[in-house]
Amino acid sequence: MPAPQGCGKSTGMTTAGGNDMTTNPQDEKTAQKFMGGNALELVAYQAGAVVSREIVKKKTATVTLFAFDKAQGLSEHTAPFDALVQVLDGVAEITIGGVPHRLGKDEMILMPANVPHALKAVERFKMMLVMIREATG
Repeated sequence: MPAPQGCGKSTGMTTAGGNDMTTNPQDEKTAQKFMGGNALELVAYQAGAVVSREIVKKKTATVTLFAFDKAQGLSEHTAPFDALVQVLDGVAEITIGGVPHRLGKDEMILMPANVPHALKAVERFKMMLVMIREATG
């Protein structure tokens, strides 16, 4: 499956550099029919950008792949749900509650709900984000 080139609609999130983060316009279709593949090949690096591709979208969880160019990041924000990050390639600095954590390939970290966090590419890196929503009803 070819990797997206990062052109697409804005997510509404901005990178630490103030740029819009882009998503692949085919994410909705991809998330509905994704059956597997090499995670590193499903999202492509783009110079000076953060690229994302949602591959699973359910009521209780989403799985999104990201590619961050060197020195790119996401500024501090909070999310209403726990989120598990696994670095797939490169090196990231993930700050959670004011405490920086340096993660490399194959390392994971949990970002708890409602705790401020930020991400920065020490080197360009790819990650998988699993957003865990609580079931209601």
